[in-house]
Amino acid sequence: VQAEVPGSPIFVMQLAKHARHLEVQILADQYGNAISLFGRDCSVQRRHQKIIEEAPATIATSYVFEDMEKCAVKLAKMVGYVSAGTVEYLYSQDSSFYFLELNPRLQVEHPCTEMVADVNLPAAQLQ
Repeated sequence: VQAEVPGSPIFVMQLAKHARHLEVQILADQYGNAISLFGRDCSVQRRHQKIIEEAPATIATSYVFEDMEKCAVKLAKMVGYVSAGTVEYLYSQDSSFYFLELNPRLQVEHPCTEMVADVNLPAAQLQ
């Protein structure tokens, strides 16, 4: 494990077999409004680098993914987040999902979400 990320601590946690890495793109303003702009499946990775990003994420059922989006929007509102951001989840085979992190920036994967949502995210950040 330490060979992958030198100097990082080692954690022991439950194994999530065949889990997927799903992301929800959010956009929030200074007035407390936040929305979800679909999501991405970024499960194909090599050494923590995403190789393929698919949008929309179709591996999760629609009601589960809608719940992921609601949770992402709720998180953005709770912390007073402003701008574009990405909420990342681990999605397991039993349809459970687990929060990984909130990336407070426009990620390199944003063009595939822009195509699906028909939203220019850099322009939306400036409005």
